[in-house]
Amino acid sequence: MKITMIFVGLLGLILIPGLSGYNIIINDDNNANGSGHQSVTINNEHNVANVDNNNGWNSWNTLWDYQMGFAATRLFAKKACIVHALNKDTMPSIEALDALAKEKKGKAPGGSPPKGLIYSTNPDTVDDLSQFGNNVARMCQGIPTYRAEEIPDANLFYYSGKCFNTNVLWILNISYCGKTVED
Repeated sequence: MKITMIFVGLLGLILIPGLSGYNIIINDDNNANGSGHQSVTINNEHNVANVDNNNGWNSWNTLWDYQMGFAATRLFAKKACIVHALNKDTMPSIEALDALAKEKKGKAPGGSPPKGLIYSTNPDTVDDLSQFGNNVARMCQGIPTYRAEEIPDANLFYYSGKCFNTNVLWILNISYCGKTVED
């Protein structure tokens, strides 16, 4: 009886983390291109991915809520949160993100350039965060939050405004542009 209980307990310890979520840490020890240290947490149970980019004052955190269809990025230097719809045509699915994160673990950037998305931030703050779901509301609670809209087929070379760039695992570069990110 005791052996069965121990076996079931050990099996639970092995299976539960695989079903709910885990962390993948991406290091850039040389701090090339200012990318710092990234960690990815994927929670399959709640269909949410979280990327933390720790790079001093330029640190940011992004949360992709696949179930609600929204993403939020907290820009620590700007003391702001930006929310936008997930672009399912460009952003990797949670399964693809999982595979890409495992593939990129510990690897330096190289190969093909990352896909890029450019968003224009609305200068008006969002009053009701609940419209984006609990995960986004909790992440952005207590700080000014702005809604952003994707600029289709935009090119940063031709954009004249100031932008804050986030590079997720060297696979997706997201730029947030507008008055809310200017110094």
